[in-house]
Amino acid sequence: MSLKKILLLALIGFGAWNYYTNNVNSASSPTIRWSGETDVPKEAPIYSSQTSFSCDGRQHCSQMTSRAEAEFFTRNCPNTKMDGDRDGIPCENDSRF
Repeated sequence: MSLKKILLLALIGFGAWNYYTNNVNSASSPTIRWSGETDVPKEAPIYSSQTSFSCDGRQHCSQMTSRAEAEFFTRNCPNTKMDGDRDGIPCENDSRF
């Protein structure tokens, strides 16, 4: 097999992988926009008012399972370390959310 064919197959494979990861991840979970973006309906709650979260000593983003949980902990629990720039949005750099 020539080098051109190998490079072409690698390029096609990369394109297919990139398409798959972008479309499967966005289709499998709903998009929730943060930081005051305007295209989120105002009547859609960011998280349910009847949460089952409770302060249990967790302080870091790596210990949270969702953005809603991180927001609950930041607003209601002491000594959290999830909003480094103190803008009210916890775990901004956590790619899981």
